[in-house]
Amino acid sequence: MTDVDCDFGFDDELDDDEAAEPAGDDGRARSFAAFGPVRRIGRTFADTWWGNAWIESMEHTALDADQLRKGRRYAFAGQVGPITVSPGRISAPVHDGDQYTPHDTVVRIGTLSDAQWDRLLDRVAARAGHIAALLDRDMPRELVATADDAGVRLLPGYGDLEPACDCPSWDHPCRHAAALSYQASWLLDRDPFVLLLMRGRAEPELIEELRARNTGRPAAAEEVAVVGVRAEEAYATAPAALPAPPPAVHGEPMALAPLLDPHDAPGLDAEALGVLAADAASRARHLLSATAAEVLAPEPDAWQDAVRLAARMPRSRAARRLGEASGRADDLPRAIRAWEYAGVAGLDAVDAVFSPPKELVSRATDALRAAGVTGDGAPQVKNWRNRWTVGRDVQVRYGRDGHWYPFRRRSGQWWPAGPPGPDPADALLDLSRD
Repeated sequence: MTDVDCDFGFDDELDDDEAAEPAGDDGRARSFAAFGPVRRIGRTFADTWWGNAWIESMEHTALDADQLRKGRRYAFAGQVGPITVSPGRISAPVHDGDQYTPHDTVVRIGTLSDAQWDRLLDRVAARAGHIAALLDRDMPRELVATADDAGVRLLPGYGDLEPACDCPSWDHPCRHAAALSYQASWLLDRDPFVLLLMRGRAEPELIEELRARNTGRPAAAEEVAVVGVRAEEAYATAPAALPAPPPAVHGEPMALAPLLDPHDAPGLDAEALGVLAADAASRARHLLSATAAEVLAPEPDAWQDAVRLAARMPRSRAARRLGEASGRADDLPRAIRAWEYAGVAGLDAVDAVFSPPKELVSRATDALRAAGVTGDGAPQVKNWRNRWTVGRDVQVRYGRDGHWYPFRRRSGQWWPAGPPGPDPADALLDLSRD
């Protein structure tokens, strides 16, 4: 899945006069109206990276992939009732669709201690960009990295989510808790303060504590000469607009003419030079609008860069020369296809061979067997390291980024056959519809 098209048809959160009474004496609970049936489009369940991180934490500890599939169906069918979020837990009634009485379902997550909150808020208050992002309902990766530096884990990790349900199932999680966890990711998509509430602090008190820290900061530094502009003033200033693309050049292109017209200069390929010039201009404009994380991202290695450039003009003479120069001309067409689907991660899935955890291998093998996409019963599933071959011509690979990549055999070679997804069975089902 690439996206989820959520035509919810309801308000995000209950209005003040419709909200449920807050649980507990501190009034920290928030109630959200039930999601209706949701039409599924795409490969990822949530829309944001932190919403999908929540899902991965739940899925990686699951003991039964069949319960996850049922939970996804329940979530999309709207079988989860109103969700209540409070420190350390989320809860909702979840019904099976064929019975009137729902099951009381809870997912618990550990709250942060006062000392952890102090460390985290001190770091966040020192970075006005983090505050602005949260108020804009965004959770940049830099904010999570800042929390990690303070010794605080915001997003749940392996085993951090504890499901509980009054249904008779012994699965961890059961389909009801899985459905609640999936729908919780949609709440996180819209408002990362929901995650902070689960960790123990509500939005109003967080904003007040951050304001108090920022108010007290200048008073403690009165004797220090302040140079520059205060952060709040800088962030209150509207960013300057990027320059518009240059106007079209009319008339003789002057010095560019010898590069674009046929010439006799030995060793100079005008087409290749044009590809490099266009790529340099495109990357320069991207850097002007890029985030700090994008600017500081590792540069691709020589092979990755060759594939990236060839993907701009896959049928050009320049692409053929890149393949020859890399020494992997025969691999270039498949590499370009992988790049088009998933960039560097997709390219890595073509060559990467490693051994995933045994429990992941077991879950993936069972999920692929249960998918049953062949017409003559369950398909034969063979596993080797991070690759699962189903039947003769279909393969699903587990990437180092934690996603599943579909491949199809063509002319004796394995070709990337689609964008990656978070679930091996979904990747296999997409191949069956190809």
